Amino acid sequence: MDWSDPNGAHFDLQLARRRATDPGARVGSMVFGPGGPGDSGVSRIVDEGNMGRFSDRLRSRFDIVSFDPRGVGLSNPILCSQELLDRRPAPVMKSRAEFDATAKYNRALRADCRKNTENGLFDHVDTLSTVKDLDAVRAALGEKSLTFHGSSYGTLLGEQYAEQYPKRVRAMVLEAVVDHSLDTREFLSTQAATLQDSFDEFVAWCVRTESCALHGSDVRPLWADLLERAERGELSDDGRTLTPFDLNVVVMKRLYDPQWRRLATFLRALEESEPEAVRAAGTTGDSSEPALGENSFEIFCQDWSLPVSGYQGYARELRRISGIAPDMKYPRSLMALSACLGAPEPDNPQHRLKVRGSRTVLLTNSIHDPASGYNWATNVAEQLGGNAVLHTYEGWGHGTYSSSHCAQEVVDAYLISLTVPPGGASCPGVEPVG
Repeated sequence: MDWSDPNGAHFDLQLARRRATDPGARVGSMVFGPGGPGDSGVSRIVDEGNMGRFSDRLRSRFDIVSFDPRGVGLSNPILCSQELLDRRPAPVMKSRAEFDATAKYNRALRADCRKNTENGLFDHVDTLSTVKDLDAVRAALGEKSLTFHGSSYGTLLGEQYAEQYPKRVRAMVLEAVVDHSLDTREFLSTQAATLQDSFDEFVAWCVRTESCALHGSDVRPLWADLLERAERGELSDDGRTLTPFDLNVVVMKRLYDPQWRRLATFLRALEESEPEAVRAAGTTGDSSEPALGENSFEIFCQDWSLPVSGYQGYARELRRISGIAPDMKYPRSLMALSACLGAPEPDNPQHRLKVRGSRTVLLTNSIHDPASGYNWATNVAEQLGGNAVLHTYEGWGHGTYSSSHCAQEVVDAYLISLTVPPGGASCPGVEPVG
């Protein structure tokens, strides 16, 4: 539970494994680092439908292993009173009173979750602790060195593993890279800018594509009108009132894959107030929410220090974000800020990476990622220096491996044969059709 006290409390870390489909050609075990924070790696492996995340070639050569990180899923999950979770304040605070109420709520929620979570684990769910869990997994698998593929928030796990255990890295892919060196202002700015960039790409697609439901319309004024209607409480999706923040979250979801066609249909249905069309193209039934979930807020808050100087400082950041992202004024990062408001100083605060003597780490990022901006990847590559190569996907969406066969081949060749692509190499973008 606490790696500084190995004789203290323990917990069970849940893992799942699919054996290599060609045992005679098996290279070893590859551990997949789940994103989120809060994603289940066990579900990724157990559900055959999720195994499409890995190519047949990769599955033939590796046992694919993943796990539920500490505090998540089946690994001693963070447990909180549902009644208290149901009273979570809105993520965008509009007054000093709301700012103070959110800080008070966060204190009450942390006390409640700490009390309800077994083994005293609540205060030990930072990624650096999970790094040590990952090394224990490596050892339990009988691997002298780690083969790892981390995606999104899972890249932070890989970055910090390479920092702690550089000589134990066999191969490491960091896909959709997180930059853990940013202060509050930089974090908010880069998150807003990359979401705005992806929205701009969607708008440009609608302009040039006749099949876009918004083709021929001026998309930005239409979007501004929807935000105003949401502000007045006039929009809903399957009976749920949509706030401006909710609208931004819906857009971010559709930009992840991306699903431009479905996004355009949804916005048109909202504009025309067609409930059935909104329901068909909206968020109902979505399995992934690009926001901090019930069991993941504390993981993030133990990894990040994002202070603001009271409500006035917070309000200044909101105004600044509006200048950076005039369409996407309410990025997901605002939920991170509100969820961590009043949190104690984290055990694993931001810092520039210092990796010495690792094998070459492969970073892969799309140019137009709505969550992990390309500049995050270039910044991390610069921090890693000669220990890393950045491979670029000149396309769209959160992640590269499932978006481009070209990018998939580069990653597979690296993981299987340790073939490192040349610096500056890239794959062309594949325009979305969904």
